[in-house]
Amino acid sequence: MRAAYAASINPDDPLAGLEVGEQPEPVPQGEDWVTVTVRASALNHHDLWSLRGVGLDGNQLPMILGCDAAGVDEAGNEVLVHAVIGDPDAGDETLDPKRSLLSERYPGTFAEQVAVPRRNLVPKPAQLSFIDAACLPTAWLTAYRMLVGKGRLAAGGAVLVQGAGGGVATAAVVLGVALGARVYATSRDPAKRERIAALGATAVAPGARLPERVDVVVETVGQATFDHSLKCTKQGGRIVVSGTTSGHLATVDLRRVFFLQQQILGSTMGTRAELVELVKLCAERGVRPIVDQVFGFSAARAAFERLHSGEVFGKVVMDHTA
Repeated sequence: MRAAYAASINPDDPLAGLEVGEQPEPVPQGEDWVTVTVRASALNHHDLWSLRGVGLDGNQLPMILGCDAAGVDEAGNEVLVHAVIGDPDAGDETLDPKRSLLSERYPGTFAEQVAVPRRNLVPKPAQLSFIDAACLPTAWLTAYRMLVGKGRLAAGGAVLVQGAGGGVATAAVVLGVALGARVYATSRDPAKRERIAALGATAVAPGARLPERVDVVVETVGQATFDHSLKCTKQGGRIVVSGTTSGHLATVDLRRVFFLQQQILGSTMGTRAELVELVKLCAERGVRPIVDQVFGFSAARAAFERLHSGEVFGKVVMDHTA
């Protein structure tokens, strides 16, 4: 079957190790595994990190890339694929120390078919297209958990999203607005700030003073924005961290943390149950992912180049039927 896969590792030039070609069909790992025919998949920065060798080494190559997918199972049901492969008895599979994402231990979703445990399938509602559904299982699920599960954002609350434009941050803006919060979002790019404002948020430059302190900060930037995040969080507020694109060695004023009783919370992906909640929210409230660009699967390399450019606003998606 045709697939986009890591053929080699290159920390400095990740796209050098990307190949698009024939790979063996997926092999179910047990009786509880099923095969899904992929109709659409979405790219994440995880895919670029894999090509750099983060979470993937030469002994695992070639490895089919991709975490996100929507498609059709063996019984003809339209489904989304939850990307976290973990112990179903762990309660929260993201806390299973042996968990992995698709494309780390098991072949990923950038292929004609992908094999996953049956419990990792979530029904796709008719209201969502395959393109929209493919955006949800990683970036959008991460944003949903940061806001709802970890951030406990209430309707009428306030949230700051740092570095809006990327998949997680843009999802957090859209979801925050849908949840009835006042949303502030930063971006260095004036054009992206205009697009953020069009989504219903108040767009500000990085480091700018907000008109109020917020209940929750969605922090995916890290070192460059963390001090600003601390200063923008109200007493008892929560800073939820899921990424460090600008560096991981942030300076923290612990006096502010303890005196204002602020909470710094780590968050990674989300559970299958949270994905079900997110899908229901999108279907019932008409929330749809922001899609930067859709590529046919035959243009997989161009899709990776688009993500790697850093100019993306929303999700880069591949249509496997094109």
